[in-house]
Amino acid sequence: MATEIEQRWRAAVPGAVLLDGFHALKHAVRFGADVRVAVATDRKAVLAMAEELSPDIAARLDALVVEVPEAAFRGLVPRVHPTGTAALAVLPSPEATREVFDRTARPAPVVVLENPRNLGNVGAVVRLAAGFGATGVATTGTLDPWHPNAVRGSAGLHFATAVARLAPGDLPAGPVHVLDPDGDDLREVVLPDDAVLVFGSERHGVSSAMRSRAARRVAVPMRPGVSSFNLATTVGMALFRWSQGRP
Repeated sequence: MATEIEQRWRAAVPGAVLLDGFHALKHAVRFGADVRVAVATDRKAVLAMAEELSPDIAARLDALVVEVPEAAFRGLVPRVHPTGTAALAVLPSPEATREVFDRTARPAPVVVLENPRNLGNVGAVVRLAAGFGATGVATTGTLDPWHPNAVRGSAGLHFATAVARLAPGDLPAGPVHVLDPDGDDLREVVLPDDAVLVFGSERHGVSSAMRSRAARRVAVPMRPGVSSFNLATTVGMALFRWSQGRP
């Protein structure tokens, strides 16, 4: 059985995203991911977690998860998650994601991360976007927002929102609101539902080219002498401010 599963795993790798751990698999299944293969070193323990933490999808996980010996498991993944669980899911189509970004009259903002430097931060931002019901998260630069480390950081919630990397100079449709220290106080700003919320890196902030495209610049209040907030923290504050204007 292990050999057959190993073959299925390797056949699914091209065009697939790694779901590292039980929670990533749980959220991917809950939000409709096309999971091609799921393995665990202790199937019984995984299904017990499902019954306790996610009874809504326990039956689906029961049908998906196959037990493999730990040695075989280690040969499939770059690291063994503490839950001893991993899966492969089909990567969503970039064209379908772009269509979501560019819908007219979007019901929620798109978060844009300009040239992010840390995959864990990208994953944390995706998790926030999913939790607040944002339309999605777009990145510019070299980091792949679907890298396994980013998906691990989001606990699989990439499948609960739209996530994609943009071409240089590209932005989703909508009024661009750039987070910038010289902008208007976030507490006094109403963020529209179709806003494109742009965040720069913690060290450099947004680029001058991006600032020039802003319909409005917005600042998060911060104590003097403090250099910056963590990127995900800033995104969370902006999305919370947006959510205050909604039911």
